[in-house]
Amino acid sequence: MHELSLATAVVDACAERAAGARVLRVRVEIGQLAAVLPESLRFCFGICARGTALEGAELEILETPGRAVCETCGDTVALSSPFGRCACGGVLRVVSGDELRVKDMEIV
Repeated sequence: MHELSLATAVVDACAERAAGARVLRVRVEIGQLAAVLPESLRFCFGICARGTALEGAELEILETPGRAVCETCGDTVALSSPFGRCACGGVLRVVSGDELRVKDMEIV
């Protein structure tokens, strides 16, 4: 379960950035192609946050859809998996949906 290591990294980064202030909410952006299970991440976040400035903080997850651009025809295509081909047969280049980043956090 790599969500545990991701949650640890999010908690560590936010705690460092908060510099001792209490964190109320963390918003993360997770792409549908990032191979992250949002509920698993939320569960792991709660565990990792115990005893830190993030204990009790809400983890808000914003899911972004997978999108790719065809390198042959230039069409934009919606993706539900990181692999696929355009209707024209061209190779697709992922342009969104594979990200995992902390958008912001709310502190006291």
